[in-house]
Amino acid sequence: MKKIIFSLLILTLMVNAQSASNWQNYSDLKDIRDFIFGNNRIWSASSGGAFEYNLSESNYNTFAKAEGLLGTDLNAVTIDLGGKIWFGSKSGTIDVLNPSTKKFSYISDIYNSDKTNKGINYFFVKGDTIFVATDYGISLINSTNFFFYDSYFKLGTLPSNQKVNKVFYFSKVYAITDDGIAIQKQNATNLSAPESWDVFTNNAIGVTRVFDLAFFNNEIIIATNRGLYRYLPSTQSWERFLNEFTNISVNDIEVVQNKLFILSSNKIYQFSENNLTNLYSSEIELKKISFSPNYDVAASSNKGILLLKDNSLLLPNGPNANQFANMSVDNNGNLWVATGKDGTGKGIMKFDGKIWNNFNRLNTPVLLTDDYYSVYSGNDGRTYTGSWGSGFARINNSVITRFDVANTPMVGIPIDTNFLVITGLANDSKNNLWILNHWAGDGNPLALLTPDSSWYLFKVPAGQGRIINKLQNLVIDQYDTKWYVSLDAQSLKGLFYFNENKTFNNTADDKSGLITESTGLNSTDISDIKVDKRGDIWVGSSRGVNIISNTSTIVNLANPQLRITSVFSLRQQSVKAIAVDPLNQKWIATAEGLLLVNSDGSRVLATLNSKNSPLLDDRIESLTIDEKTGRVYVGTFLGLNVFETPAIKPKDKFDGLFIYPNPFVIQDGAQLITIDGLVRDSEIKILSASGNLVRKLETPGGRVAYWDGKDDDQNLVSSGIYLIIASDKDANNIEIGKVAVIRK
Repeated sequence: MKKIIFSLLILTLMVNAQSASNWQNYSDLKDIRDFIFGNNRIWSASSGGAFEYNLSESNYNTFAKAEGLLGTDLNAVTIDLGGKIWFGSKSGTIDVLNPSTKKFSYISDIYNSDKTNKGINYFFVKGDTIFVATDYGISLINSTNFFFYDSYFKLGTLPSNQKVNKVFYFSKVYAITDDGIAIQKQNATNLSAPESWDVFTNNAIGVTRVFDLAFFNNEIIIATNRGLYRYLPSTQSWERFLNEFTNISVNDIEVVQNKLFILSSNKIYQFSENNLTNLYSSEIELKKISFSPNYDVAASSNKGILLLKDNSLLLPNGPNANQFANMSVDNNGNLWVATGKDGTGKGIMKFDGKIWNNFNRLNTPVLLTDDYYSVYSGNDGRTYTGSWGSGFARINNSVITRFDVANTPMVGIPIDTNFLVITGLANDSKNNLWILNHWAGDGNPLALLTPDSSWYLFKVPAGQGRIINKLQNLVIDQYDTKWYVSLDAQSLKGLFYFNENKTFNNTADDKSGLITESTGLNSTDISDIKVDKRGDIWVGSSRGVNIISNTSTIVNLANPQLRITSVFSLRQQSVKAIAVDPLNQKWIATAEGLLLVNSDGSRVLATLNSKNSPLLDDRIESLTIDEKTGRVYVGTFLGLNVFETPAIKPKDKFDGLFIYPNPFVIQDGAQLITIDGLVRDSEIKILSASGNLVRKLETPGGRVAYWDGKDDDQNLVSSGIYLIIASDKDANNIEIGKVAVIRK
């Protein structure tokens, strides 16, 4: 294979840079697959990316796609003789970091190969050669120029393209596979030839799994699920080593000078001079051990890296899990995350922009479960999160209150009325809290909690009095009509709407309906619904997006005349989630990444995926937007992406313009100046110091706009002082700022 190295251009967005910038990644880094000591640091590879821990300064650096790391789901890490850090991923990418420059180089031959399985499982360094254990065999790479020396796809009698879990070189090459061990024959030079390998299957050794291999006291020792074995070259056979581990699984072994360190479950042993010593017992299960040059011992786990010297667990602050079932941003800019259902949830996560906190039933006893599945930050300044079985919780500053069948009139599922599943919460225009009951055993899918703590339950006439299962995605429009989804194919499936007409006890004036494929929807396999800035209802499904407009007729007419259209630009997309930004543009999560469309969906403005952007994964679970900052939060199966957009909620009134950079240096028109502090649909005029009109700008409509330093004829302006005059669309309110322009 020839060498192919991606430049950093692979991370350049294939869209206008204004659409998404200042990317950040946040992933759960607890599941440590591999780690290594180097230069007074610990380098780790995890299922959520990589991190570096500085042993001297006790601080962390994390690495994901926003920092230039292409591989996210990592299996392997090593350090070559030049001090470069190598990371291998499940996808086949190899990222090589220069620690002094913090710059990555990329080896993409394996990722771009025609192999079905391409994962990088292990690195072994021998001189300037990196032995790479892959899902299809073994590759040898020059650590200086990244050229491939060779690749071996057929190891003896093992099947071709056999997965190699680990590879070693101790005068000969040794490979650990799922089926057994392959060893280079004495004096064999053409390792591409199957006859150059001796194979010892697991059955021949007497085990079902080999985990590791080491060279100790001039012998090859292996760690297996049934203890330790050593290789006898004279008879080409294996015999048990250290009877103390007979039929005991040994996960890892390491040799330091004349000492053999043995990891078995949660215990670490040292064997030297025929003495076996139990060095350490942990409360958590350990996976791998490693040593610093001064023999500090560390062990990896699915909870971080355990440093045995001071019994400290090394893990940078981050999300507790890569589970983002539902997200919401509160009025203070805090991100709240619901993590899952059916026993998979990890509680409730909060991110204030710097620190992640996790609330679960162990550290927050009021939460009786970790299965929190829905979350909503209300107009009343509180955050509400619905659980899978224990009602919902109201979070008001630091006070958490639980609402369940014991202190509400709501009833749980028919087969267990104490099991109360809440899949949607929303405030109406009067700050009443509406609650969607996933499977109400009494046939009341909607509950209402008023600000004075009064409760009301509602049947929905369109539900025909049935007990309907699988209700989700509650939203409320500007007419206080409640919209929610039923995925219950056995009962009524589709999109419900309900308006109680502001009379909580009078059911005679209630309005409701069920919209299905027969009445205009592309599909009733609905994943998300959102109300946009115009009051239209956007419905995402497995067959694209529908827009429901003219919703005022629900409350104004006996027979509502809803208009249901299909968004042509999204007609072939399987939609997972929708978010509406302050400019009424829509971010659409699909099975293939993220799309930005204009307000009516007629044009696709941007396409982001894991190949053309720092997006961690094309599989997106949820979306939300902080309207005050323009930040978009994208929850994926490999972590959270956050990026900034110019779509920021406009000011209610002018209170000064913030213009930057100032002075504004222009050279080729590629530079942009930001004009911040605008009201909705502001108009901007650029005037010279003498009062001549230079440029009239159409703004995006939000809080910020941009000027490229050009006049109306698209010529760069001269150096000088320019006035920036912003006014509302009726020219009743005006704000003036100045900028110094320097033309090079």
